[in-house]
Amino acid sequence: MLILDIEVKQPVSTNQFDRLASNWIMTFVGNPRIAVRLWNGDEYYFADGTPVGAMEFRDRSAMVDLIFSQRVGFGEGYSKGKIVIHGDILEFLNEVSRAFTKRGDGSYYLDKFRSLLSAIRGNTLGRSRDNVHHHYDLGNDFYAMWLDERMVYTCAYYEHPDLTLAEAQVAKLDHVCRKLELEPGQDVIEAGCGWGALAMHMAEHYGVNVRAYNNSYEQVSYAREQAAARGLGDRVEFVEDDYRTISKQCDVFVSVGMLEHVGLKNYHELGKVIGRCLKPSGLGLIHSIGRSHPKPADPWITKRIFPGGHIPSLGEITSIFEPQQFSILDVENLRLHYARTCHEWLNNFEKVSDKVGEMYSDEFVRAWRLYLAGSSAAFKSGTLQLYQVLFAPRGNNKVPWSRKYLYSPDSTGD
Repeated sequence: MLILDIEVKQPVSTNQFDRLASNWIMTFVGNPRIAVRLWNGDEYYFADGTPVGAMEFRDRSAMVDLIFSQRVGFGEGYSKGKIVIHGDILEFLNEVSRAFTKRGDGSYYLDKFRSLLSAIRGNTLGRSRDNVHHHYDLGNDFYAMWLDERMVYTCAYYEHPDLTLAEAQVAKLDHVCRKLELEPGQDVIEAGCGWGALAMHMAEHYGVNVRAYNNSYEQVSYAREQAAARGLGDRVEFVEDDYRTISKQCDVFVSVGMLEHVGLKNYHELGKVIGRCLKPSGLGLIHSIGRSHPKPADPWITKRIFPGGHIPSLGEITSIFEPQQFSILDVENLRLHYARTCHEWLNNFEKVSDKVGEMYSDEFVRAWRLYLAGSSAAFKSGTLQLYQVLFAPRGNNKVPWSRKYLYSPDSTGD
């Protein structure tokens, strides 16, 4: 019989547990310069230097939830008011994101395997519509309160540092159009058109004909109204339907901010759609949030903000192009532009947070504040990337010869 010689120790006190738990949480995220404040007034700080903020647990259950489910536990705890952030939330999350990214976890192959597993449950047509409804059909009035006047809900392009958010969004629209070398009379297909800003900009300033697809009833209704008001109804058609139904041929294919909602399992299908509609002499561009390496979606973001979403690595994005033998012409990373864009959205959101609370709830406000601030921090730390990938059918020799056309001062469509 095996006899274990176990030394009997004094039981751990409540205060000791709280300190150990606080230390574990801070170690897990890389020891950021963040103090931990408890419900009883106790406060712990484990890093060097001056703390940039404090995280307060309103009760022990919030701490336990965070230990057992770090990402969901923090997001839900903050949303429900059980975790309070003292100090500037963006500075707080920048510090946490910086420390966590620097710490790393050395699990590249595990993350890649988990990312592949997440592809098993693909976004069917019905599921895609439900996911879009969850996020984009919250109401146009909600988004109009904190987006720019064109309702552009994708990364802006600050080609000059002193641009306003609205000016940077227009600069992004032109940046995309220049990459695609749009010419009057061309037929353009846009997959996932949001509230229609890019489609209308292409038609109005570059003289092309656009057919734009979107699953969101709210967004398509708004886009149709705007196109009619601007006299663009004969050049822009907004289709309330899924990208998988696209069949018409086009000179240009563009998708800005849709790939995050497609789901990794459907990348091959998206490639087939592009392959059957893009003419041999055509150009295409996909603009998407990305990662530096494969990783499954953040579980709290999936639960609260973007159900069915997946943020791809650049390697995963190429699975759209390789089966169709597309030529990848250019890849640009606008990561820091998106960090600033999300910061601007956060500032606008805070100005109307009381009204948003009246429309929805205080819990909704806290969740969206965390989403916007956390996104800005993730782009700043390099946890998230923003890729623009320009591509063409193989053998298309009418491709850009250099990048000079992108930055020429007279290269707009006007």
